[in-house]
Amino acid sequence: MTQTLPKLSHPFSLSSSETARRLVEALWRIYRRPERPTAWDGGGNLPWNDPAFSERMLREHLDESHGAASRNSAERSLQIEWLWQRLALAPGSRVLDLTCGPGLYAVPLAERGCCVTGVDFAPASIRYARELAARQGVAERCTFIESDVRSVALEPGAFDAALFLYGQLAVFPREEAASLLRRMAEALRPGGVACIELLDQEKVDKTHSTWWFTDDTGLWGDAPFLSLGERFWDEEAALSMERYYTLHLESGQLDEILLCDQTYAVEEMKTMLEQAGFAAVSVYPAWDGLPLYDAAEWNVYLAFRRYDAK
Repeated sequence: MTQTLPKLSHPFSLSSSETARRLVEALWRIYRRPERPTAWDGGGNLPWNDPAFSERMLREHLDESHGAASRNSAERSLQIEWLWQRLALAPGSRVLDLTCGPGLYAVPLAERGCCVTGVDFAPASIRYARELAARQGVAERCTFIESDVRSVALEPGAFDAALFLYGQLAVFPREEAASLLRRMAEALRPGGVACIELLDQEKVDKTHSTWWFTDDTGLWGDAPFLSLGERFWDEEAALSMERYYTLHLESGQLDEILLCDQTYAVEEMKTMLEQAGFAAVSVYPAWDGLPLYDAAEWNVYLAFRRYDAK
């Protein structure tokens, strides 16, 4: 998809020889890029904790016109009711929301009487979640922690339920994902329940594709930029990789981001959950029939912490 490039007050800032040099170097860097990226290079994740990026991502979370960052409010309401029933939540239930974003699930659960702890790496999202909880009058039932979910300190056995929604477990390598599942289990009381939402491996787009567009606002920047993207599928690792180049036209700065998404076959994920200390794993394809626009692409796992787990 292409868009008309906005008119600049100083077209491409080419009056600056330094900007012109950067633009040329950036284009050559793109031209000479490796044919395929190396999985998890540079962390293989979005820069969630970058202040400017997190502000732009927050905008996407709150945009009701699409579901690229968060589902719209109508779909979230359906999911929250499903979670309430399936996780047997009640007023007073203690809920852990990992990668909670701007609190769009945590705060509604607190409004129903739950005591919710949300953890996220993005400063803008955590700020918004705290503000939302205050506006809705549930700040005393919400604790939002700005931290990496891989290292946040959690009290063992403190929670009745834990959430890892919208495929966020998949942005970590297998070894880190296994560690996160163990941390979830340890944070739950015996018999506590975890809910993990992951893309259905069979439904993931495995075709190689490329795209480009221009804009002057959005996730990649708030000044004129050229965005180029590529998608790769690693069959052996069952891994999707997306490589993004953003060329900022007024400065010549080039940003490169690699986003890896690890997919899991259902039996592999069930085994990982059992090894992490869970039992009675149930799988709900397509969100158990909820009318979400992309429901068919997802599997939802519910697992209970074993009473004998250590």
